[in-house]
Amino acid sequence: MKKYNFFFAEGSKVNQLLCVVLINIPVFSYGASIGWMSPMSVLLQSEHSPRQPPLTDIQISWMGSVPYLVCIVTDCLMGYAADKFGRKLAMIFASAMAAGCWIVKLSSMEFWAFVLARAMVGFPMAGAYVTCPMYTKEISEDSIRGSLGSLVILFHTTGNLFVYIIGDVFNYNTVLWICMALPTIHIVLFMMMPESPSYLVKTGKIDEAVRVLAWLRCREEEDIVIKQELERIRQELRNDEESSQSVLKAILTDKILFRTYRIVMVICLAREVCGAVPVLNFAGDIFSMSSKGTGLVLSPNQQAMVLGAVQVAGSSFASSIVERSGRKPLLFITSLVSGLSMCTLASWFVARDFGLLAPAWLPVVTLCVCIFCDSSGLQPISVILNGEMFSFKYRGTIMATTMAAASVVAFLQMLFFKPLANSMGIHVSFYFFGIICLLAAIYVILVLPETKMRSVEEIQNQLKTKKEKELERKMIEENKEIC
Repeated sequence: MKKYNFFFAEGSKVNQLLCVVLINIPVFSYGASIGWMSPMSVLLQSEHSPRQPPLTDIQISWMGSVPYLVCIVTDCLMGYAADKFGRKLAMIFASAMAAGCWIVKLSSMEFWAFVLARAMVGFPMAGAYVTCPMYTKEISEDSIRGSLGSLVILFHTTGNLFVYIIGDVFNYNTVLWICMALPTIHIVLFMMMPESPSYLVKTGKIDEAVRVLAWLRCREEEDIVIKQELERIRQELRNDEESSQSVLKAILTDKILFRTYRIVMVICLAREVCGAVPVLNFAGDIFSMSSKGTGLVLSPNQQAMVLGAVQVAGSSFASSIVERSGRKPLLFITSLVSGLSMCTLASWFVARDFGLLAPAWLPVVTLCVCIFCDSSGLQPISVILNGEMFSFKYRGTIMATTMAAASVVAFLQMLFFKPLANSMGIHVSFYFFGIICLLAAIYVILVLPETKMRSVEEIQNQLKTKKEKELERKMIEENKEIC
């Protein structure tokens, strides 16, 4: 059996970082898949389109929204695959589907091929936000799991920015070949990476789990730290086995589990309804409106690059500060600032409609602030919480169901935002998003527990009411008396 050695100083975190970087390459590839729509939809609808006749608005709308529709199913499939076949094989499969997406686009210019290719994006999308956070959490030390967990958003946004740039530099086919190379290289490199220690313990491969932990932590297999961490994993799995109920039944019937599930679902949906998705789609119009009379003229792809750079800056900020600030303060501040920015943006539209003097730079600034807050707090913290608040048995199902619900909301927003904004007024939409963000900030302060450096048991114990804690204490005392 393969033995994992370490080559850095004892206790070094380099191997964990290396593993997480490779885990997140599919996320980068997925970000490129989503970002591809920005430069290429403009090209495919232009008179210089490599496809004749050019695509219509309806066809582009379906291409943009179909991954979110497919992801409702693939979230559950990838969650099941990760639990059944392991995190490693699930990630390799996600990369294979990502490569297949680009192969289909290279093979045909027919509309059905575009829709099929975009539908295949649903698998790497699920891999990016279901399997990858689980995998990352299970290989990371508590002291850095927040920083490593937030890298999923950094790689996603960097993937977006990457394809914005190459889409502005290279021709249509060259972009496709570059994007296809990303998941292909990942499949080859990831063969060398270890499976999650938690999954190895679950499948009875204790010796292999010890070797993987020793490699990840850069310690000897006999090190007390490795033995303690292995025992913690085994204890977590023993606690899971004590419940004979199915995962979904346990979540719905156990008060603490359901309370925890409700928190992560609310945070996840609040992030989806914070306005980031429609803001990114409406960015072109806002840039056009605000640039009138200023001499600032940006092409649609240059606008996308500006927002992509803001997203990368926000996600970089999150990964560098999340361990120092904690999850709760960072999520509260970004929700609050995002809500105030959305309301300011809505007020700018109202002022413009009434002919009042409104600074042309204000919508651009508020737009960038909203995007920065989303990528620095709302996105990464919602992903981190999903992995930190549940044990191994429930982690896959929780991530699959919350991401599936988020996919439904994202799909509906993509489909109905513009018609509703045109009928009700764009300011109403942004006031709605702003209020959602402000309510989310209040919810975070009142309900969300801090998860930094805490075990699943400690987090769920904090969610118990005083009455539940007192009842549990009495039961323990009674059991001691019986013994």
